[in-house]
Amino acid sequence: MTDWPQGRTADGDGYGRGGAMPGPEPTRRMPHMRHGAQPAGPTPPPPAPPYGRVPAQQSQGYDDPYAGGDGYNTGQVYGGGGGHGGDPYGRPAPDWGRRIKRGLVTLVLVALVVSVGTYFWADSKLRREVDLSIVKDRPEAGEGTNYLIVGSDSREGLSAEDQKRLHTGRVEGKRTDSMMILHVGDNGSTMVSLPRDSYVTIPDFTGSESGKDFPASGPAKLNASYSKDGAPLLVRTVEFNTGLKIDHYAEIGFGGFAEIVDAVGGVEMDIPRDLKEKNSGIDLKKGRQTLDGEQALAFVRQRYGLAGGDLDRTKNQQKFLSALASQTASPSTVLNPFKLYPVMGAGLDTLIVDEDMSLFDLASMFWAMKDVTGGGGTQMNMPIAGSAPGGSLRWDMPKVKQLVSELKNDEPVTVSE
Repeated sequence: MTDWPQGRTADGDGYGRGGAMPGPEPTRRMPHMRHGAQPAGPTPPPPAPPYGRVPAQQSQGYDDPYAGGDGYNTGQVYGGGGGHGGDPYGRPAPDWGRRIKRGLVTLVLVALVVSVGTYFWADSKLRREVDLSIVKDRPEAGEGTNYLIVGSDSREGLSAEDQKRLHTGRVEGKRTDSMMILHVGDNGSTMVSLPRDSYVTIPDFTGSESGKDFPASGPAKLNASYSKDGAPLLVRTVEFNTGLKIDHYAEIGFGGFAEIVDAVGGVEMDIPRDLKEKNSGIDLKKGRQTLDGEQALAFVRQRYGLAGGDLDRTKNQQKFLSALASQTASPSTVLNPFKLYPVMGAGLDTLIVDEDMSLFDLASMFWAMKDVTGGGGTQMNMPIAGSAPGGSLRWDMPKVKQLVSELKNDEPVTVSE
């Protein structure tokens, strides 16, 4: 018996397929084999897909050595992901437009909450203690808004040590140390200082606390009206002698002034010459420097040792207040909550205003003072004609009437001091 493999005949007429082929079997390509275990046998065909479905296509290339084909990559992107930038796990790409919108909305809401909270906090600290409704015989209102800004010598809140350090003394009560009218209108802002020694008429008035009527006391220094009945009589005296209606009143004492300067980090000033005087306690060298609260208070209070006396002092007060407003409104203060809130707190705790003053009115006053510093307004003293009895100053009434007319009509100021 001849032992031939199955399918082959002894006479050699077949080649491994039962002699069905007339010639040699064509060369067969061997699959790429992985190192390691050899396949146990031929790869079974994949199961037939359900009726009506297209068989899933396998990617051709080097990833499947048993997939058949020519062994080269067809260019198909592996791993899925839905195209360029797709997630390898099939997750959708982030919607950055929606995320940015949500972030902006959140930022706006936070800013709104902070702004509203700051407004109510500041409004609650404002001291509305002056009732202008009791001022009698008031002139007609003109165009624009007029503020009467007063610096008093009040020692309220100052300890004995503070009074010594600030050279304020221990005087009871309070008097006006500086007074100025600030007009805010469409033709720029105008700041007019009123020397406290101005020789004016104190008119009849009704006591703000007693309710009693008092007759006119005749000519006297302007600051005497404040000493008699405080802010209401001072407003009435200014209105009576100028014919200009005062819309709002703001007053700050010695202590509050020094606190604001310290809270803002000091105010930079260019001192024109060496200044030293015992009563105010000023001791400054010539040149540009930053004044702290104590030095600033001495600078605006100095009266003796100045060539022009009270007139020169009012100019120094205007110069300093404008510089203070400009520095307080700088981005380094406004955009820094660690500086802004202490400054606001120091000012609002000591600032006394009329009952109708809103935070918006206060902001308008503040920005107008800053505008004057930037050259967008006018700084001047009330026009003076000469001296009067008791060392007081007499106003130049023709010029005063022209100035008041221009302010009332909100016209550019053409009057000189």
